[in-house]
Amino acid sequence: MVDQFNKLNEEDKELMYQVPLLVSILIAGADNKIDKTEVREAVTLSKIKQQKARKDLIDYYKEVGQDFEDKLKVMIQQFPLDAEVRNPQIIEKLQRVNGILSKLDKNFAIDFYSSIRDMARKVAEASGGVLGYMSIGYEESKLINLDMIKDPSKMG
Repeated sequence: MVDQFNKLNEEDKELMYQVPLLVSILIAGADNKIDKTEVREAVTLSKIKQQKARKDLIDYYKEVGQDFEDKLKVMIQQFPLDAEVRNPQIIEKLQRVNGILSKLDKNFAIDFYSSIRDMARKVAEASGGVLGYMSIGYEESKLINLDMIKDPSKMG
């Protein structure tokens, strides 16, 4: 359990643990198709972040990383296939994170925000471009900054 989440109710905790999954699905599915490369990248990132995330996020990613691929596949099935329907549903869930971040330690919230934006960028880079290298498609580029989540470092 992440100490930071002791102040949160169960619904807020659950949403916080879903954020990397939601971000992965949002970005991977931005172009209306979630391909294996993007899923594989999200799973790899969940493993890397368990060791290489900022120190205050390691426990969070260890919790999130348990059965990440299975949770991701299940969650993909829970959303509509069509990105035009799916994306607004995911965005609405991610917007609720703003209220949760304000309840957490500011440094943790800032590190969390930075980390999930990094994850969004890496999932977006996983497919697309010339031979699939380091290129972000148009649909992904509109979502990659996760504008639905406000930067905690700029909040009062």
